[in-house]
Amino acid sequence: MIFAKQALLPGGWQTNIRLTLEGGHLLSVETGVAPSHGDVTVDCLVPGMPNAHSHAFQRGFSGMTERRGAGRDSFWTWREMMYRFALSVQPEDVQALAEMAYMEMLEAGYTRVGEFHYLHHDTDGSFYDNPAELSARIFAAAHETGIALTHLPVFYAHGGFGPVQADDGQRRFLHGLDKFGELVEACDAMVTRPQDRVGYAPHSLRAASQEELARLAQAFPGRKTHIHIAEQMKEVEDCLAFHGQRPVAWAMDNLPVDANWCLIHATHLTEEERRAIASSGAVAGLCPVTEANLGDGMFPAISYLAEGGRIAVGTDSNIRIDVAEELRTLEYGQRLFHRARNVLAREGGSTGRRLFEAGLTGGAQALDAPPPVIAAGMPADLVALCDPLTLVADGDQMLDRWIFGRDMAVSDVWAGGRHVVRDGRHACRDRIQMRFAEALGRVLG
Repeated sequence: MIFAKQALLPGGWQTNIRLTLEGGHLLSVETGVAPSHGDVTVDCLVPGMPNAHSHAFQRGFSGMTERRGAGRDSFWTWREMMYRFALSVQPEDVQALAEMAYMEMLEAGYTRVGEFHYLHHDTDGSFYDNPAELSARIFAAAHETGIALTHLPVFYAHGGFGPVQADDGQRRFLHGLDKFGELVEACDAMVTRPQDRVGYAPHSLRAASQEELARLAQAFPGRKTHIHIAEQMKEVEDCLAFHGQRPVAWAMDNLPVDANWCLIHATHLTEEERRAIASSGAVAGLCPVTEANLGDGMFPAISYLAEGGRIAVGTDSNIRIDVAEELRTLEYGQRLFHRARNVLAREGGSTGRRLFEAGLTGGAQALDAPPPVIAAGMPADLVALCDPLTLVADGDQMLDRWIFGRDMAVSDVWAGGRHVVRDGRHACRDRIQMRFAEALGRVLG
């Protein structure tokens, strides 16, 4: 059992709560009680955050792309480094890299990951004997660490609008429609835990043709659908040149975008495009730390949220894995752009609370997860925050101190009822970190 001095329940903050866990779910939630012998006592308990967008293998070159070459550096030069790394990893490396990323996600307060997985084939581009070999490695990493998985196998067929033939650096990503359908079926068969899900992800408008996008939508009705869109201005310009429309405008006119869709990044928007996403019920999947690292641009968050738009946050390139940092970077980017403070909070409200709850609800929707609430019958996906200063503070202030301050930190995490993080450390950290180091040694030579 868990005793929380404060917990964020569906009706708001409550004090002196005892939670009983059974079979991965919350059997009961009692309020106004006293701690008892044997309880795990925590300062502050909140639902686990969904991580809406991850490329787990990219954790392997975190911090290794910060040397400037000749001329202007950009997303497109970074992408060449990513391709070189992607061409060098073996299946056991993919699993080791994913285990490290997922372990760090749990230690940071994420309890579910949406894995936007486009690394499919052998290093020469040929199919493995098991065409779903690398997806199987993702499932294995999720099982090892305990994080819930929404697996999103990626359809990637072309190198650009036209379509332009894919280049050699993309050879491990590519599928035709029939083989991709077989891959999704194989991933469905890998779902052995009740918390796991399978959606699918057309990589982008440049990597899938209009006909292919239409056929994918027909083949997988009702599935969660994620797509990169409008991340870079070059992508917007290329879409305009080919389709005569900007990416989001074209998608809204030609694809069945609704509440099952998550538009990843959606950075460069007109007012009409922004309102269209908000009214469609789709989720805007934001990755503020990666978007800042890559110099992508600024999402129009103030107007979008005011229009009822839904957001989720993700770690994307996994250069940094930290719930608080993603939310803080989202807010700080808006502050810098608008030259104001607390811009995403409601009037009189906590900025941390607004950001945290928006990420919870949007992330759960995007990843086909149960509502992320602390209530009887719901999954036991829980994050405990520790207050070493033992200050008397309300829950919103604790969230603000975690996201914007220095003292509050994640102490414990339960994922599917498993107590996977204790005192800020994952139960398998030593073993996972050793395998990660071995994998990097092989890959980097």
